Amino acid sequence: MDLALLRTFVTVHRAGSFTRAAALLGLSQPAVTSQIRTLERQLGRPLFLRRARGVTPTTIGDELAHKAAPHLDALVEIAETGLDDDSSLRTLHLTGPPEFTAERALPALTELTGDDGQGFALRVSFGTAEETLEGLAAGHHDLAITTAQPRGALLTATPLCDEELVLVAAPRWADEISPGRLRRKGAHTLEDLPVVEVHESLPFVSRYWASVFDSRPAASGTVVVPDLRAVLACAISGAGLAVLPRYLCASALERGDVVTLLDPAVPPLRTYFLVVRTGTLAMPHIARAHEWLLGAAANWS
Repeated sequence: MDLALLRTFVTVHRAGSFTRAAALLGLSQPAVTSQIRTLERQLGRPLFLRRARGVTPTTIGDELAHKAAPHLDALVEIAETGLDDDSSLRTLHLTGPPEFTAERALPALTELTGDDGQGFALRVSFGTAEETLEGLAAGHHDLAITTAQPRGALLTATPLCDEELVLVAAPRWADEISPGRLRRKGAHTLEDLPVVEVHESLPFVSRYWASVFDSRPAASGTVVVPDLRAVLACAISGAGLAVLPRYLCASALERGDVVTLLDPAVPPLRTYFLVVRTGTLAMPHIARAHEWLLGAAANWS
């Protein structure tokens, strides 16, 4: 079987579209379509179902991708690393949310970037959960950190850690709220306070409200900035209340720059996952980074 056909097939499977696969491969869409049809004729089975938007793999298509993709990835790795240059560092391509990756993952992984015979070079990109999983499936990354657990057999996810979400604000806002009234009236006590968030949809505040108050927030964002570290800075300056991961605001809480507005008996949690393309943990540098992050996470509080 022609490896070029398999490579095109795996790219289409990961991209979910002939058009996106063609762009990734540097081919025309008719060329990609022709190669997939050739492979389907050779196998005597359809590999994809054509939809209005993109394609969906058949059962046979999923099975072939699950078997072939890890081996093709390994061949690409050999080609990129080279057979004769044992001294060159392999490169690990990592992706994840900017704050968690910067504050948690990178300080752990940079310990592995030395040239000790087992180290690797590191290239990092940031993105949303959807972007990181799409990029991983398309082969742009080796390892992804995400709060979304992928479906299907193409990607393999391992729980990394849970993060606690806390409701914080500058002390002056806490001084205006009676603890007794907050316990009695819950979310209604907070509806008049300004809110700092990362998106207009208030993803963190909504998660907290649903978990703690069993309701939806009535407020809208007063300040919306696309980075949790900026959210913290705005909360410290007194811009309003915010829901943040405890690890990110722990130092600010210790200094008294912000205070918790509520300490629920069961705090809301988010789970992070380490995700790889199925089979790629056979590659030593990916396996080492994966194992190292899991070990580091055991000491995160």
